[in-house]
Amino acid sequence: MKISVAALTFFFLSLHAAETTAQPGEVSDRDDGIVQSPGGQDCCVAESKNCKFGVAFGASISTGGNIGPFNTGTILVYKKVYFNTGSFNRGTGIFTAPVKGAYYFSFSGHNLSSKPMSLQLMKNGQQMVTVVNHVAGNRYETATNGMTLQLEVGDQVYMRLYENTWIFDNSNDHSTFIGHLLFPL
Repeated sequence: MKISVAALTFFFLSLHAAETTAQPGEVSDRDDGIVQSPGGQDCCVAESKNCKFGVAFGASISTGGNIGPFNTGTILVYKKVYFNTGSFNRGTGIFTAPVKGAYYFSFSGHNLSSKPMSLQLMKNGQQMVTVVNHVAGNRYETATNGMTLQLEVGDQVYMRLYENTWIFDNSNDHSTFIGHLLFPL
């Protein structure tokens, strides 16, 4: 009898696990909104046919040296992409919201303090938040900032280097741009 109870318990636990475990890229019967990405990581599901997995990206400029100065504000292109669910365009540096929701963005800029640096987090051409390093000697400095934004489908978010300022990066990836969906609205 002990073997039968143990066998039945194992059977029911195995059956429950099979019902609630999603294969990579599939939504399980669980109602907690979690799926497995193709890489095997758990991701939050956005409530949209256009968004199968969570929305996130992480990138760095990863260029050997200074960028700038330019006579006008310039969109920064981030060459090294660590993670991207598809909404960040590595060729343009622009993130386009696939679903309406609350998103969090953060960024860092690194520069030699003998040159000014000003970075602007932009949403549809409007400045949201900024960081500024004024000329202050001859040392490397990093500035960071972040903000939660409400985005509509198709809204674009990107980083802009302010006119007549500089930013520095190299293979150590000091200058970064990161964003992710907190929750759909």
